[in-house]
Amino acid sequence: MTGWTADRIPDQHGRIAVVTGANSGLGLVTATELARHGAHVVLAVRDTAAGEEAARRIGGDVEVRELDLASLNSVRAFAAKLAADHPAIDLLVNNAGVVLLGPRRTSADGFELQLGTNMLGHFALTGLLLGNLAAARESRVVSLSSITHKNAHLDFDDLMFERDYRAAPAYGRSKLATTIFGVELDRRLRAAGSPIVSALAHPGLTRTNLTPRAWEHRGRFGRLIAWLGLLTTQSVEQGTLPQLRAATEPGVRGGQFFGPSRLWETRGRVIEARLSREAADPAVGKRLWAAAEALTGISYL
Repeated sequence: MTGWTADRIPDQHGRIAVVTGANSGLGLVTATELARHGAHVVLAVRDTAAGEEAARRIGGDVEVRELDLASLNSVRAFAAKLAADHPAIDLLVNNAGVVLLGPRRTSADGFELQLGTNMLGHFALTGLLLGNLAAARESRVVSLSSITHKNAHLDFDDLMFERDYRAAPAYGRSKLATTIFGVELDRRLRAAGSPIVSALAHPGLTRTNLTPRAWEHRGRFGRLIAWLGLLTTQSVEQGTLPQLRAATEPGVRGGQFFGPSRLWETRGRVIEARLSREAADPAVGKRLWAAAEALTGISYL
């Protein structure tokens, strides 16, 4: 397969990179490649034991820090310590995510767990680290979207999906919100004259540790779907390339969105991907931003 590869990542020596959810899947590969190219990588993980094991596998210049994006108290504590220890941060990869399979669950702050973790936790984290990002030259924030955002819709009258909850649509909604956040962040950074770049990426259909678990508990039919998924999805290494390109390629512009090229953006070489109409709508972005500020208590830009 031709196209952009991790070998095109420029030298990252002297750069501080923070990767959420860095102990497995896309986050682990992202952290590994950044460290391989010389970055000092902060593995921001909920399970520090898993993070330490990931650090041993990665090698290089890495450190492990505890971060639970489903708790605003954890986000604040993580950001305060990190900001004090690293006054300038070059890269924040908002990679971590949770996929629910069963009944509705809530975060420590009462948010629907997928929205609270995937979008609101990262909204808060980015805001708390914005000053550190501004202190670095050519800094970037990369938000991890999903192709599921294209069929999702935000209901601002029921943002937490308290009515007629279904896990899969709630996940799509959380990824739409994440995508809108990344695009609206770019608008606000530009308006403020900030040099920080907000870019986005999605991995298509990728064989992460979440793929089989989403189906195997559903009996023989679920195991069949999981097996078929191994045949139709792409490797984690390939699925990570869009966010690595967004994070490291020279000249990436604010608001650029990268994803796979083939089969409705499910797999293939990395290209500039397409946003859904709702994700690109400035009015929706403004409304979600206001909601996120009110829910997290964190205002910026």
